[in-house]
Amino acid sequence: MATEILMPALSPTMTEGKIARWLKKEGDTVSNGDVLAEIETDKATMEVEAIEEGIFGRILVPEGTEGIAVNTPIAIMVEEGEAVPEKAPSSPTTAAAASTAAPVVTADAPKPQAAAPQASRPANRIVASPLARRIAASKGVDLSSVKGTGPNGRIVKRDVEAAESTKTAVQQPESAAPSAGSSRLIPHSTMRKVIARRLSESKATIPHFYVSMDVELDALMALRSQLNALSDNEGPDAFKLSVNDMLIKASALALKQVPEVNASFTEEGMILHDDADISVAVSLDDGLITPIVRAADRKSLKQISQEAKGLVARARAGKLKPEEFQGGTFSVSNMGMFGVKEFAAIVNPPQAAILAIAAGKRQPVVSGDEIKIATVMTVTLSVDHRAVDGATAAKWLSAFRSIVQAPLALVV
Repeated sequence: MATEILMPALSPTMTEGKIARWLKKEGDTVSNGDVLAEIETDKATMEVEAIEEGIFGRILVPEGTEGIAVNTPIAIMVEEGEAVPEKAPSSPTTAAAASTAAPVVTADAPKPQAAAPQASRPANRIVASPLARRIAASKGVDLSSVKGTGPNGRIVKRDVEAAESTKTAVQQPESAAPSAGSSRLIPHSTMRKVIARRLSESKATIPHFYVSMDVELDALMALRSQLNALSDNEGPDAFKLSVNDMLIKASALALKQVPEVNASFTEEGMILHDDADISVAVSLDDGLITPIVRAADRKSLKQISQEAKGLVARARAGKLKPEEFQGGTFSVSNMGMFGVKEFAAIVNPPQAAILAIAAGKRQPVVSGDEIKIATVMTVTLSVDHRAVDGATAAKWLSAFRSIVQAPLALVV
């Protein structure tokens, strides 16, 4: 029996995806576990495997197509010897590739259903979502001149907005060109769209407050040099600790000392997490992602260093598995390598706090009645005030500073 393969929901925040590449051709035999396609999600490019055997009958959505809503039919599977239907079967039976998530439909996407064949539409019919039609009417955009990028060439919101931007640029008077300079439109990636939405939601719905503190790094840096000197130069046991590795461990230990910060707010009550799962912000070309060092309080500095390096490499290659970036109880964002003096990060919901780490600078500090030179960094804790109060945040920062300035706690 012919079945549909649907666009899967590969992360909790995914509402649409892009077919980066089909790895099977029409007519290919498919076995359980075969990789069918690479799907670009809001977090990474991920492989989608077949969950049943059959013949890869028909591709409904060409590779390179963006904005495909979750649960939209993207291909048809048939049994051996079965004729391939001209359109997606109307039966509710589907092969949803790799997703067990509930259907998610955006306001701009068609509801999951059998995709109508292009040939059945009248030649002069313009296929567009209701939202796209409303925007086009309000902005005076002629839909007949708009190329649709949605499923089966459907015109969606972003197509109308792009056409309107092009129209506005063309209509600018020539006299304005020398002073205004040239501009170009770079369409948002799926990741950038999700980052924009989630950060907007965080700032709009979470009452942030910020607590900053100066922390001396000299003792931690001296310990780092001693530990790195113990490492083999190469081989599986080799390691090279970074300051960030040690700050991840310090954050985890501070969470164990002040567990009220290792929390998530819900309307029903406060969730206190037993494990200190540290999300580490990693910069990518078109955004950022936060892979997780799980149970960092129970791991050695060597384990954290090796695990973090592997996570960063896979993140930048777009090869993270969902379990490597979904979850986390606390976040760390380090911009010290850019020489940043101080900054405040945005809370990453449903976590209650995120630590922003700035650059260490050599500067004079007062120690008792004397002035000495020390390496000092400013750290800022951004907090969800619904979950954590000011005194608790200050207590956590004080614990963090004590661990960093007396760093033997990191190795015992």
